[in-house]
Amino acid sequence: MSVLVVGSVAFDSIKTPFGDAPEILGGSASYFSVAASYFTEVRLVAVVGSDFPESNLQVFSSKGVDLRGLERVPGKTFRWAGEYSRNMNYRTTLDTQLNVFADFSPKIPPDYARSEYLFLGNIHPGLQSNVLQQVHRPRLVACDTMNYWISGERAALLETLKQIDILIINDQETCELAGTEVLPEAIRKVLALGPRILVMKRGENGICLVGPGMRFFVPAFPVEEVMDPTGAGDSFAGGFMGYLAGADTDDFESLKKAAVCGSVMASFCVEKFGLNRLTELTFPEITERYHEFHRMTQFAEL
Repeated sequence: MSVLVVGSVAFDSIKTPFGDAPEILGGSASYFSVAASYFTEVRLVAVVGSDFPESNLQVFSSKGVDLRGLERVPGKTFRWAGEYSRNMNYRTTLDTQLNVFADFSPKIPPDYARSEYLFLGNIHPGLQSNVLQQVHRPRLVACDTMNYWISGERAALLETLKQIDILIINDQETCELAGTEVLPEAIRKVLALGPRILVMKRGENGICLVGPGMRFFVPAFPVEEVMDPTGAGDSFAGGFMGYLAGADTDDFESLKKAAVCGSVMASFCVEKFGLNRLTELTFPEITERYHEFHRMTQFAEL
C-alpha cells in the first residue's frame, strides 16, 4: 500500500559544530517521503515556490515519490535557518520565512483520496482536519504537531486528535498537551483525547510506543558521530509509517517492527547534513542496521 504525506517542503540553512549547510532541501514532508520510500510507495502533497529547482524534484522522483500533489506557485519557497549547540541537544531558530507556505491549502488529488495510510505532517491543525475531510476513510492516520500549535491552536488541534489513530510527538509536547509534568499521567491524558496509540519521541533516549495493551520501548541507535539532527523525527515517522504501509498491517508486532524501522532511518539521517545520508542509502544497509539493532537489544528470559 502507498502512504500519503501532507507537510512542508523547504530550504534549510543549518549550522552545527561540524559545519554549516546553507539552502539545502528540507521540510517535514521531504524527510518523511525519502525515508518512507525505502519501504513503500509515497504520495506527496506540499507547496513550493517558483524558485524550487528541478534538481530538488529529482531527489524525490529518484526515490519513486509521486509528485502530482506537489503544488508550485509564484513566489519563494519556505525557508528556515537554525543553529545547534555543541552537544546537539539544543537548537536555536535563526530565521523563518514562510513565503508560499503561509497560504498553503492542501489539495488532495482524487486518486490520492483513497490512500489507506495517511501522515499529517507538522502543519496547522485546521489544515490537518481539512485534509481528513478530503480523504476517504484511511485505514491508518498518523499525525505530528508541535508546541506552537498546542499552545496557540489548542481547540483546532483537539478536534484533529479526535480523528486520528497515531500521534507522534516528543515527551515535552506530550506533557504540554496533557497539562502535567508527570509523564505516565500525561500519556494517559493524551490517549484520552482520541489517538489510540501514542508514539513518544525522547531524543537520544529513543521512543516509547503506548496504546491499549501495548507498551514498547526502543532505544536510540548509537551513532558514532552526529552531524545534523535536523529531520530525525520526520525520518522516524517516514520509516515507521512506510513500514506499516508496505506491510499493510498495524498489529502490535508490526507496530514494534515499524518503531525499529523508524529509529533506524532516524539514525541514518543524522549522519550527514540534510537529506544527504538518506538519499544515498541502500536497502541492504537498512536491513543490516535493523538486524544490528535486534542483536543489541535482544536478551533471554530470566
